[in-house]
Amino acid sequence: MHSSVGVSRARENLSVRPVVTDFNERRAAAVRFRRAIALFEVIADLLTVSTAITLGYKMYDMLALGKHAHYPAKNILVSGFAFAIVMVLMLDRVGAYRGGNSLLRVRETEQVLRVSVQAFLLVLAVSFFTHLLFSRWLLVLCLSLVPLLLFVQKSLMYLLIRFFHSRGYGNENVLIYGSGCTGRRVFSALQRSPKLGLKPVVFVDDDPSKAGDSVFEMGYERRRSAPIVPGSLDADLISRYDVDLVIVAIPSIRRENLIRTINEALLANARVSLVPTHVLPSDPWVDYQDIDGVLLTSFKSPSRRLGYESLKRLCDVSGSLAILLLGAPAYLLLALIIKMDSPGPILFRQERVGHNRKIFKMFKFRTMHTNAAPYDYSPRSPDDMRITRVGRFLRRTSLDELPQLLNVLLGHMSLVGPRPEMTFIVEQYSDRHTQRLQVKPGLTGLWQLSGDRAFLIHENVEYDLYYIQHRSFFMDLAILLHTSFFAMRGI
Repeated sequence: MHSSVGVSRARENLSVRPVVTDFNERRAAAVRFRRAIALFEVIADLLTVSTAITLGYKMYDMLALGKHAHYPAKNILVSGFAFAIVMVLMLDRVGAYRGGNSLLRVRETEQVLRVSVQAFLLVLAVSFFTHLLFSRWLLVLCLSLVPLLLFVQKSLMYLLIRFFHSRGYGNENVLIYGSGCTGRRVFSALQRSPKLGLKPVVFVDDDPSKAGDSVFEMGYERRRSAPIVPGSLDADLISRYDVDLVIVAIPSIRRENLIRTINEALLANARVSLVPTHVLPSDPWVDYQDIDGVLLTSFKSPSRRLGYESLKRLCDVSGSLAILLLGAPAYLLLALIIKMDSPGPILFRQERVGHNRKIFKMFKFRTMHTNAAPYDYSPRSPDDMRITRVGRFLRRTSLDELPQLLNVLLGHMSLVGPRPEMTFIVEQYSDRHTQRLQVKPGLTGLWQLSGDRAFLIHENVEYDLYYIQHRSFFMDLAILLHTSFFAMRGI
């Protein structure tokens, strides 16, 4: 999603009037709430990891795996709690307890997976250089249980925070200036990021024709919304909605209008953030460094990581083979249902553009009638007349994508990566969009997990560019894990 840059420190540079800012009680309560949640999360992580270690030993003891070794219960409890402390310190080091949206919670899961493996490698190193010996079966069981229980616990924590915010605890009111595409995406990002405690209450837009309209959360669950108020932004309007933070979601806003907006927000005792223009921030070879408040931009060329790419290919082949073999009966049943539902082939083949603009044939279960144009924009609504009855179910559950496992085996695609586009769309790419083609396309990715799936792929290039810059083995695992839960919910 777009990055937000706080500008309240830039008063002198923008020549805004000095204003004495007093934190109101709700803002102070929100800060206390976030601190309490962070402390509660630390305690929950300690208990979860300790429980996972204890449960792992119980399973090891019951199953009598390998050369069974008995450990006193006191030693297991002490070792489990010590390991939990190490994991919490490592999670804190990577920023797991800071506020933020965790990028659809994928970064949060990636941190759990990566830190779990690193912590267990540390245990192995300690046992190698000391006289402390651990059963390998015990380590395998604990390594499996720790990230799994942490994932479940953090999902419950996410729901708990949402519950408290729905009851009015720990919220700060947010006004979004601009109800265009950028403003709508900011709204969705805040709604999906309960740890931030930022509640969008109203949009302000200069377009008078939007009076009485509302903006709904992007995606298939359009439950939350905020009204649009037409007109210019002023201090009275900000005070009327009791706003703590104004987000300027107009990347192309003129400097004069930005300065006036900041002045009005500060007069109303509200903080200001803005979504900057997309000239550089989304480029995967642009890096930023904050040095004592000075933001430096550095350029770097994309690098090939042979170790990561080799491991990724190994996982692609083994994972796709396992899914194809285990799911073969279900695929045959789907093929039969497709054939009975409407005339035409079971599989749909279409040319797509892959890594470095290489063209390949992509496979899918057919979800549209045979008279539909083979190369056209994908349906944006389940009510599209081109989709068959069975096709609606297949598209909603993403089961139509399963034949692409063949493309993964053939090396055309990966399990995780940007979605491959049709040739006529790639021909319209700008230089920024072309950056998606630097890596192999994938069966799933960040875009599929977002509410922005309601929009075309090339309208949401930010997700792909973020993935290209930050991709790692553990991020791929996190995306696959979230995709599994996402698909099981039938969304």
